[in-house]
Amino acid sequence: MKICDLTQFYSPVSGGVKRYIEQKVAYLRAHRPDCAHILIIPGEASICTGDAQVRVYTIQSPLISRKSRYRALLDLNRVEEILERENPSIIESGDPYQIAWKAIASGRALGIPVVGFYHSHFPEAYIRTIAKFLGPISVQIAEEISRRYVTALYNRFERTLVPSPALADLLGSWGLENATPTDLGVNIDTFHPEGRDDRSLRREHDIPDDRILLLYVGRLAPEKNVRTLFLAFEKLWEQAPGRYHLLAVGDGTRRSDLIRIRERTGAITWLPYCGDSTALACLYRAADLFVHPGILETFGLVTLEAQACGTPVVGIRGSYMDRIIFTNQRHWAVENTPAALAEAIRSVAARNRAAEGASASAAVRERYGWQQIFDRLFSVYREVIEAYKP
Repeated sequence: MKICDLTQFYSPVSGGVKRYIEQKVAYLRAHRPDCAHILIIPGEASICTGDAQVRVYTIQSPLISRKSRYRALLDLNRVEEILERENPSIIESGDPYQIAWKAIASGRALGIPVVGFYHSHFPEAYIRTIAKFLGPISVQIAEEISRRYVTALYNRFERTLVPSPALADLLGSWGLENATPTDLGVNIDTFHPEGRDDRSLRREHDIPDDRILLLYVGRLAPEKNVRTLFLAFEKLWEQAPGRYHLLAVGDGTRRSDLIRIRERTGAITWLPYCGDSTALACLYRAADLFVHPGILETFGLVTLEAQACGTPVVGIRGSYMDRIIFTNQRHWAVENTPAALAEAIRSVAARNRAAEGASASAAVRERYGWQQIFDRLFSVYREVIEAYKP
């Protein structure tokens, strides 16, 4: 079996999609020597790297964001040339724009089955933006357009992999006929609780030992709802100066908000990026609480990694991420406001964090190791390939 991942949601500083593909390659090398993998992504130059089992094709593409380093893959002829030369057994498309349509068209032309991975529930972000600036009629129009686009695109795939059963049900109510719930996972050899008492990382970043260390990992972007987190932290600092410290890892258009609050409080440490999994695990283990303010997450991979390291998570209830939280959510925020999130952080910080973190780590490591996740995914690939009729 030769698998092709095709996506433009991939950059030197990207997060979840990149980690998913990297772990798939690691799984393939360790457990599937009979399988091969190719990855087609945008890049600064058109080159091919790798070996007989794993190859990466980057296609020269224009930069669309200097902070996230994302590029728009526009050379669709080059995509088809690579697919024709490599002739994979199956193609997985990882984004919902022009690349997805090209994957479908090329798959049909070459007789290759194509599946789509619904990494992001992108219509919700558009609808919320329209609701903020326009009236209810515009929102209804946007909702209808979104439903039609999603079903028109994703019903053309042989399967649509959706990282949430509830989201799969929602898409099914829209008219999607091929949704397959698919979990993401965690590298349990890297993300583990051993070493949580090591205070060297705090000393490295001048974080006092007596502060409750809050950690956020992800893009500093509106769709991640980080403004709510930043304002919540500002409230915590006003009410209890010197009690909390925020370590934020990531970059994006909301960076200026973070820097402003850092200058005012002096209680924020900012790291633009952490691409090394071992170093990232150390950050998780150093934190007292992992704060995830997201309300649009389809899965929440970073929350799984934090819990695997024994760090309890706090956030806002009601997202698709809730099902992978293995600590008590009774004290989580019930509304998307800075005041509610600040109160949730205070409440969870007062609980027995060590016991809850240890329990969550055991649950995550038992259920979400990448090997069992990919064992199931590769079974889906095999089913699609065997059932495919060009």
